[in-house]
Amino acid sequence: MANLEADHVELIERRSATCPVILTCEHASERMPDPFRLPAEDAWLAGTHWAYDLGAAELTRELAAELGVGAVLSRFSRLLIDPNRSDTAPDLFRKLAEGRPVALNQHIGDAERERRFALSHAYHATIDRALATDPARLVLSIHSFTPVYEGTPRAVEIGVLFDEETELAEALQSAFREAGLVALLNEPYSGKFGLMYSVERHAQRHRRRPLELEVRQDLATAPDARARIIRVLGTALPELLGG
Repeated sequence: MANLEADHVELIERRSATCPVILTCEHASERMPDPFRLPAEDAWLAGTHWAYDLGAAELTRELAAELGVGAVLSRFSRLLIDPNRSDTAPDLFRKLAEGRPVALNQHIGDAERERRFALSHAYHATIDRALATDPARLVLSIHSFTPVYEGTPRAVEIGVLFDEETELAEALQSAFREAGLVALLNEPYSGKFGLMYSVERHAQRHRRRPLELEVRQDLATAPDARARIIRVLGTALPELLGG
């Protein structure tokens, strides 16, 4: 497991005790680690939101650097296995994208299935190990979403996802809105229907507070927009959490 964690998970160590937050990024990479390969039939998926969350890794690393906090990022494509889903979720291995079959996931044998599970388990083990010693009170998961999903444009720029952390989510939404960003609660996905699996799993296990941030990908991939978002979070998070 240690080798898998080193190869397939990126760990950023905490540098400051000031801000009580730890970051996670479940869909940070579209990397296909050995021995996996993207089949020729799936070449159209490369570089798309089906393979990873565009801009999410950059936002996570830059926010971690700004706050001096720790972060854990995946180093494998969500097409192989989605670490933001439970091991029994029906979309753990995505079979369709935009109505087209994902050849990579049509026929997964037992041995390959176990190799894929090992990737996800290594990611979660790294988070657990980090949280065992990290003073963070909030686990903040960073994601991004496509501006147009299956033909439908999305006006929301920032989504603050939550289940029970209503007050904290509303306060963070207000901070984004004060900065002129279109921020909505539980959009474009809701944190109340199992789509915050990873952050909730670890927050509950380690008795922390969970939130998930969804950033529209045209903003997440633009350095100036990321800097604007980081300024909001850099001010708001320490204030809201008393750090």
